Amino acid sequence: MKMSRRQKKENIFSYIFIGPQLIGFLCFVAFPLFFSIYLCFSYWNFIDLPVYVGGENFAAVFRDPIFWKSMGNTLIYICIVVPLTLLTSLILALLTNRKLPFMKFYRAAFFLPMVTSTVAISMVWLFIYQPYGGVLNTILEGIGISNPPHWLQDEFWARFAVSIVMIWLKIGYYYIIFDAGLKNIPTELYEAAEIDGANAFTKIKNITLPMLSSVMFFVSVMLFIDVFNMFNEVYIMTAGGPNYSTYTLSMYIYFYAFTEFDMGRAAVASWVLFALVGVVTLIQFKVKKRLVYE
Repeated sequence: MKMSRRQKKENIFSYIFIGPQLIGFLCFVAFPLFFSIYLCFSYWNFIDLPVYVGGENFAAVFRDPIFWKSMGNTLIYICIVVPLTLLTSLILALLTNRKLPFMKFYRAAFFLPMVTSTVAISMVWLFIYQPYGGVLNTILEGIGISNPPHWLQDEFWARFAVSIVMIWLKIGYYYIIFDAGLKNIPTELYEAAEIDGANAFTKIKNITLPMLSSVMFFVSVMLFIDVFNMFNEVYIMTAGGPNYSTYTLSMYIYFYAFTEFDMGRAAVASWVLFALVGVVTLIQFKVKKRLVYE
C-alpha cells in the first residue's frame, strides 16, 4: 500500500524524535555489550589494538584464587546483608506505621544515608572503626570489653564491619518502600481481624506479610543486585583487604580494567557477574510463583 505524502512526513518526524534515543542505545548499550563479548577472547590494554587470545582470559580468571575468594566474599555478603536489611527495614516500617509525633522527621532521618555521599559516609565509618580511639571500640571498652576487635584490620571481622555499613546505607531506602506498601493494605482487613479477636502478631502473620509479599520480593531482588555491585564502601574502607577478605567481584573487575589494564580478564569477570545476577533473578522469579500473594 502506497503511503500518502502526509504519512511519509509523519514517519520522518517519528524517526527524528526517536533518533537520539536510538543513537544513545547503539553507542552506550549495544556497542559496549557486543564489544565486551569480543574482549572476552582478546587481550587489550586501552592503547594497542585488541589481540585475539582465544580462551586464555577464561582460563586465567577461573584459575585465579583471588577471583574465587571474591566470589566467596560475595556469598557471605549476601547471607548477611540481604536478610538483615530486609528484616530491619520491615520492622522499622511496622513500628512507624501509625500516627506518631515527628513522623516526617523520622522518615527523613532514615532516608538520609541514601542521599548522602557514599565516600563521606565511608570515611565517617572508617573513623568509627578505628582500633585505637575509634567511637565503637571506645564504647566497647567502656562496657568492660578490654580487647575489642580491630574491625577493618582483622580478616574475620572486616566482612561484618563492611556489611554493617552496607545495611545502614540501604535500610532507609527499603524502609520507605515497605512504608508505602503498608499504606496500601486495606484497613478493613485489620478491623475484621480485630473483631475476630486476632492479636498483633496474628495480624502481622496472616495479613501484613501476605499483603507485603510482592514488596518483599521486589526488595529481595534489589538487595541481591546491590550486594553484587558492592564497590564504593569496600574500596574506601578496606581496599579489599586485609588479605582480600573483603574483596568483591566489582573490585576484581575494576582492578584488572583500570589498574592492570587487562580488559579481557575484566570483561570475563563482568560477564560472570552478569550471569550470577541473571541466575539469581530467574530463581527468585521461580520462587515468586509459590511465595508471592497476588
